Amino acid sequence: MLSISARGQQMPSSPIRKLVPYAEAAKKKGVKVYHLNIGQPDIETPAPMLDAVRHSDFKILEYSHSAGNESYRKKLVEYYKRAGIYVDYTDIIVTTAGSEAILFGMMSCLDVGDEVITPEPFYANYSGFAVAAGVKIVPVASSIENGFALPPISAFEEKITDRTKAIIICNPNNPTGYLYSREELEVLKDIVHRHQLYLFSDEAYREFCYSGTHWSAMRLEGIEENVVLTDTISKRYSACGARIGALITKNRQVIDTVLKFAQARLSPPTFGQIAGEAALDLPPDYFDATKAEYMLRRDTLVRRLNNIPGVYCPNPGGAFYVMAKLPVNDSEKFCQWVLESFAYNNQTLMMAPGSGFYSTPGLGKQEVRLAYVLNAGDINKAMDCLEKALETYNQRQ
Repeated sequence: MLSISARGQQMPSSPIRKLVPYAEAAKKKGVKVYHLNIGQPDIETPAPMLDAVRHSDFKILEYSHSAGNESYRKKLVEYYKRAGIYVDYTDIIVTTAGSEAILFGMMSCLDVGDEVITPEPFYANYSGFAVAAGVKIVPVASSIENGFALPPISAFEEKITDRTKAIIICNPNNPTGYLYSREELEVLKDIVHRHQLYLFSDEAYREFCYSGTHWSAMRLEGIEENVVLTDTISKRYSACGARIGALITKNRQVIDTVLKFAQARLSPPTFGQIAGEAALDLPPDYFDATKAEYMLRRDTLVRRLNNIPGVYCPNPGGAFYVMAKLPVNDSEKFCQWVLESFAYNNQTLMMAPGSGFYSTPGLGKQEVRLAYVLNAGDINKAMDCLEKALETYNQRQ
């Protein structure tokens, strides 16, 4: 009898997308659904990026270099220099989105059965990448009570075994929005140096920092060979469909190994690279308006959430997500009910259940992640729905 692989059975469903059938059913009933469940911004993709693709002039859509177009990588060097990150274009491999960068990094640096430590809650797809690479995610719990700050060094030390090979962080964080400080990164540097671990730093939201300055792991002195930075243009330029990311490291062995995986998939997307390269010609103040818009949305969402009886939401320092604690016993059941059985003024909202961002059983059951990727007007309407939904849901218990 045919069977599915053990890897396939272990692959987790996306907590961000698992409620999609209920959202689709609600829409078929004529209910408007506000999508706060997924990091798909409604900010327009910069016109120069789209124009560069539209006006591409070639007769053959060829493979690019497996590491990405040299012209694009050289322009990325200048982009990273402006962020205080000094690399050569040969330290960069262009990937099919940040997802491939993370997966290639895991497969290049870790063996099957190795362990990678990460603060939880964490980006849910880390679990899927770990399954694909045959490695194990080991969580270190952070708490909503202190805004999901980096856990103490002792908590990391307790998790280290002879199979521990790496630590992975997302800064600013998805799903919490927490912005790790330079001081916190220095703590991680000490752990990484002492135990000779890799430090994977997912910096997809670098431009969106509101309450502090972003400090890249690539700027940590003394562990240059340990750091593997992963990046993407998806969120930065509201270009999620371009599927262009990058893996950056000064570790030549890692670069050479990642390149072998890159060669096996031949090349990253050509049109995405064209768009990504065009984005690097945007004026330096491009992010000012975008950042201001996200700050308005953040402030609107956090204020509305904390004004709902029984809801608590810390104020995030970056990215465009919040984690909120709701007065419910099981947020997954509640999120499904909101889509399946509830509407207010013929509207409802879609959220991502918090437990999907934890690997420790039982954690996050009262939490949800919300992405403030809609305009402030729509966020207010979504919060009207949430406030009414919580009132109705708890009355029926």
